[in-house]
Amino acid sequence: MTTPVICLGECLVDRLFEVGRPAQGLKNYTDYPGGAPANVAAAIAKLGTPARLISALGQDDRGDWLLQVLQDQGIDCQIQRVEGAPTRTVLVQRDESGDRQFIGFSAPDPAAFADAFLAPDWIDTVDFSGVGYLVMGTLGLAYPATARAMERARDKAQSAGTKIIIDLNWRPVFWPNQDIAPQTIRAFLAAANLLKLSREEALWLFNTDDAAEIGQQVPQCQAVLLTDGGSGSTCATGHHSVTQPAFAVDSIDTTGAGDAFLAGVIHQLCQRGWDCLQQADQIEQILRYASAVGALTTLKPGAIAAQPTPEEIEAFLYLYAIAPR
Repeated sequence: MTTPVICLGECLVDRLFEVGRPAQGLKNYTDYPGGAPANVAAAIAKLGTPARLISALGQDDRGDWLLQVLQDQGIDCQIQRVEGAPTRTVLVQRDESGDRQFIGFSAPDPAAFADAFLAPDWIDTVDFSGVGYLVMGTLGLAYPATARAMERARDKAQSAGTKIIIDLNWRPVFWPNQDIAPQTIRAFLAAANLLKLSREEALWLFNTDDAAEIGQQVPQCQAVLLTDGGSGSTCATGHHSVTQPAFAVDSIDTTGAGDAFLAGVIHQLCQRGWDCLQQADQIEQILRYASAVGALTTLKPGAIAAQPTPEEIEAFLYLYAIAPR
């Protein structure tokens, strides 16, 4: 059976420290599976759309654990196991509102982890025939081997007629050389059919938080999704710009909320078809659904562990329809 969505990129361990306390030197943490492409794949699968993850993990216990988690989530995995490079662990600090800050890794060199060594040859094993969407972030562009693998996947996907969705996902701590990041990322965005980014990322790379203006800067991109936390989200296409207010919830951990939001959008695109982006009412419904997925993910710690089921989303939207907060 053809997998409608392939997510390509990092799968890692999110080490979440106790809310409101400094992480350095303390052991008050819990490890959760994470990594934006893995989060998106897991959320899509949980929503009922088959998804495949292409990634690289170390030949270590953390890699074994993550692979088991992915398989338990029902994800079709094509995982390269890299000898001599550990599975990445990201240190995450949270404030009292649940907002998180990435403060480092379990080892000092960001380029030493397995996800930095996804091999271009590994992509040759991937069949894009019949695949509707390829989802990639930009963190892998920081590392030469993985960047080449992403470029090969891009080329194969375009040849197969697969739509390419790119999540900007700017995390300075991942880049050994941050000076090359803007130009490198901008060049890669030329492949995007749909671009997803946060308001902070938009201001950093495009000097604007207007989704329609960003669309003008990447004219080949058919849709721009801009998220702004509690202020909501916007989708801009060549014909429409639709904004959806955020749902008011008592968040405890925002890790993976943007990934869950993107998964909600992709799941809806798989249900409705790409051409639904030509209709403003369809875009509004997609954003409302995706916002619910993102909001519910913030109610529990971790990214994958907190993702909601279709039944939970349906109940949430029903309750908000009859008693909005």
